[in-house]
Amino acid sequence: MFSIIQAAGWPIWPLIACSILGLALVIERFISLKVGRVAPPPLLEEAIMASRNGVPVPGVVSQLEQNSVLGEVLASGFRALHANPRATESELRASMEAAGRLAAAKLQRYLGALATIASAAPLLGLLGTVIGMIEIFGSQAGAGGLSPGGGDPAQLARGISIALYNTAFGLIVAIPALIFWRYFRARVDQYLLEMEVAAERFTHHLLSLRR
Repeated sequence: MFSIIQAAGWPIWPLIACSILGLALVIERFISLKVGRVAPPPLLEEAIMASRNGVPVPGVVSQLEQNSVLGEVLASGFRALHANPRATESELRASMEAAGRLAAAKLQRYLGALATIASAAPLLGLLGTVIGMIEIFGSQAGAGGLSPGGGDPAQLARGISIALYNTAFGLIVAIPALIFWRYFRARVDQYLLEMEVAAERFTHHLLSLRR
């Protein structure tokens, strides 16, 4: 592996940094976007059951808020009723929509960085290719100009190595980054849809508590 890095030259180091960062982001998103951390299936029913006789006490609301991302959205509705027991429907919706926007930002965290890696890696590979081509032309240059018969074979081989290794490594980094970015985007969109439906149902439940 170290011999490949040597053959690829210095342009490969930014690609290695991108690969390490991309792997870290993928692992972090897999952990953060687990169902239990975002929207546990029974949570909405549990929140409704816990409040069937009235708005829960602040301690219960805090536990709900710490449960998951969906819990934060549902807890915002309870907090709105704690602050104003006669809150209007528009006020309840505004409170939960604000919490929903914060939840969306939390779910989409680092996806922009992963998309940037997917876009930048091929360009970095192309940069390495260009540098390799410069090495190749340099190997063919003689004292008075281009000299096809008197080039430096070692420099020629080095230029070819830089060009090919960087092109390949740029694609190796970019393709998985793009795949995972699209996968996480789809997963986040699904979560947001589920949370929107849950928030709508929960709003109707809160309105019944207000009465």
